Amino acid sequence: MITIEATPGMAARMYGTMAKNLKVVRRRLGKPLTLADKVLLGHLDDPARQDMQPGESYLFLRPDRVVFQDVLGQTGLLQFMQTRRNRVAVPTTVHCDHLIQARVEGGQDLRESLAENTEVYDFLRSAAARYGAGFWGPGAGIIHQVVLENYAFPGTLIIGTDSHTPNAGGLGACAVGVGGADAVETIAGLPWEVLYPKHIAVYLTGKMRGWTAPKDVILYVAGALTVSGGTNAIVEYIGPGARTISATGKATITNMGAELGATTSMFPADEHMAMYLRSTGRGGLVPLMEKNMDLLQPDPEVEANPEKFYDRVVRLDLSTLEPHVVGPHSPDRARPISKLAAEVSDAGNKFIDRISSALIGSCTNSSYEDMSRSADVAEQAKAHGVKSAVPFLVTPGSEQVRATIERDGQMKSLKDINGAVLANACGPCIGQWRRAREVAAVPNTIVTSYNRNFPARNDGQATTMNFIASPEIVTAMALAGKLSFNPLTDTLTGADGRPFKLNPPKTAPEVPAKNFDRGHAEYIAPPADGSRVKLSVDPKSQRIQLMQPWAAWDGKDYLDMPVLLKTKGKTTTDHISPAGPWLRFRGHLDKFSDNMCMGAINAYTGEAGKVKNVLTGAAGEMVSKAARDYKARGVKWVIVGDANYGEGSSREHAALSPRLLGGVAVIVRSFARIHESNLKKQGLLALMFQRPADYDRIREDDRLSLVGLKDMAPGKPVECRIRHADGTSETLKLSHSFSAAQLDWFRKGSALNLFHGGAKKPAARKKVAAVRRQRAKKKPVTAKRKRGAKKPAARRRGKK
Repeated sequence: MITIEATPGMAARMYGTMAKNLKVVRRRLGKPLTLADKVLLGHLDDPARQDMQPGESYLFLRPDRVVFQDVLGQTGLLQFMQTRRNRVAVPTTVHCDHLIQARVEGGQDLRESLAENTEVYDFLRSAAARYGAGFWGPGAGIIHQVVLENYAFPGTLIIGTDSHTPNAGGLGACAVGVGGADAVETIAGLPWEVLYPKHIAVYLTGKMRGWTAPKDVILYVAGALTVSGGTNAIVEYIGPGARTISATGKATITNMGAELGATTSMFPADEHMAMYLRSTGRGGLVPLMEKNMDLLQPDPEVEANPEKFYDRVVRLDLSTLEPHVVGPHSPDRARPISKLAAEVSDAGNKFIDRISSALIGSCTNSSYEDMSRSADVAEQAKAHGVKSAVPFLVTPGSEQVRATIERDGQMKSLKDINGAVLANACGPCIGQWRRAREVAAVPNTIVTSYNRNFPARNDGQATTMNFIASPEIVTAMALAGKLSFNPLTDTLTGADGRPFKLNPPKTAPEVPAKNFDRGHAEYIAPPADGSRVKLSVDPKSQRIQLMQPWAAWDGKDYLDMPVLLKTKGKTTTDHISPAGPWLRFRGHLDKFSDNMCMGAINAYTGEAGKVKNVLTGAAGEMVSKAARDYKARGVKWVIVGDANYGEGSSREHAALSPRLLGGVAVIVRSFARIHESNLKKQGLLALMFQRPADYDRIREDDRLSLVGLKDMAPGKPVECRIRHADGTSETLKLSHSFSAAQLDWFRKGSALNLFHGGAKKPAARKKVAAVRRQRAKKKPVTAKRKRGAKKPAARRRGKK
């Protein structure tokens, strides 16, 4: 039976396996190891034969845990049903957090969500019981906070169907956001495959003081690295300053590593993590952590000379770090708060000084420490008779946080300045905010302590400009009602008409003195045998639709295909598969595909979500309508995209919809990691212009042919022939990152199709056996290679 809880026994077995694997790894590599290498390579499926070239090799790993949120949990479990397994192979949980909409206040919002989403919750609850997964019901909290409180601990490898799964890095876990197919393969018993990440270090010295908070660390780093600077890399926070930050402060930082495009972010184990483990009822893990510290921090040589062992090092003195604000519309548009007022006054920026709403909390910043510091600011204002000048919304990250700050008084302090408490759910952070249209449909400013601020991300309106800061800075701005307000220098006016200045919030406790109050979260452990649990899906359902395997590739080249859409600029998964009102249909493949690319900007017209149907000549059609028309005519199509295509959320719906509606390839300047993997998993060709400038050569009425696909191989470019409407033609070369095994996904129609075929041996075991046979043909990589010797197979594969 699979044990769901993170028990000392589970941790002891994991550390034992890591130590054993790392003996093999150290013998082969012959060099000091970073923290990320210790945890990743300590979880290798086959350390003796695994190729290990950062940025080139694909690692085969054995995660300790898989977590699903409720939106991707629907398609995840529907796909798991295709594997024909009866039970998950690794500890798995499902968390109901995305579907609860913020409307009035937490209690009422939760009740309305339960009524509106009963069919989905019943499906997830029964599917979890049927297949052996734990189930966290609506109101229990946001997946990342619940994982931090219950499952994360130093050294564990977690994958989750949400891009902010790296939140668990605050407790020293290697926690990676993935698409649904990755998670499904893992719970079906297969190794998890990921490109071996490169290494980035943020070397911290000093200690934060005054208004500066952990949030400011990641906002600074986002400005330094940009939204694509961490792609296919793990960011490690090391140095003496890293040991001064609370576990939940670390989690704030690693959570937003997703905004760098990083595979994940991590901190070394320390006493702050031990304190948090004890406070959350997991003190039994602490002695094991302390006994295995050599596995849970970089080797001394690495930390002493990081430039020698990391591909890039960012150095930051926490003592001099000023509070930062990022936005709007991108989390890497960063500046210290002292620079913001000048930007607001610059008419060219079109920033709106008046704040329309201020929001704190979410999975990123709702810790006991965060709420205590925000409550301190609120109490100062209350003492002067001042309340929030704008709507002020508070989102607890979990029922445990809510119950504890209710018990200890922080919640009252926030309510006393007119704070409204929302449900323990994603809410406005994920677009589940039913906001007055007359406010949101015009240009307006919100300030949040959330993690993501793309246009239309929070309220479905591209007119809303979201500026992100720490909870205490957001609380101060709410009191002033102005984006230009800087609490470090500016004053407020008290009820007596006198000006006063807010003091920096006092140092807050990292954890409550009385430990946490668990509250009333609903958690249902799976039965020992769920085989009798029945799953029924109404064929007429508008919310859940059974999924069928994709058709295999027919072995032919793709010829004379129209370009469905060429996107310009930032094209995130929010643009490709918008959330908001569409979240309710995420379990129904056909329905949610009607939103495909609604937010993507057409490079030819500048319109969002509208294209020309080149077969009928109709202009201004919805992207999905044109795609359905092409499919009905038997015409395959491609999408062309700009740089870092697919940035943002892990939602595999952004790959499922193009697959359903007849797409066969996405050709871009560059990809974000998770989306590229999602496209491959669903049998689509993820291709990149060898010369990024070739993006400009694609015209609206072109016909594209991808030829020589039978000979497609790792590292070998794909030939793209372009036939222009004026009778001219040209040929481009497209690169890709498919490994030999991944090309099988394309040929079979999807990665999950490897589970089918009717062979005597279960398909999952056949795939594992095939992988092992493929590896057995390779020579192990050693620390030194003779001059002139051939590069290992992984290095001959396509480079990222």
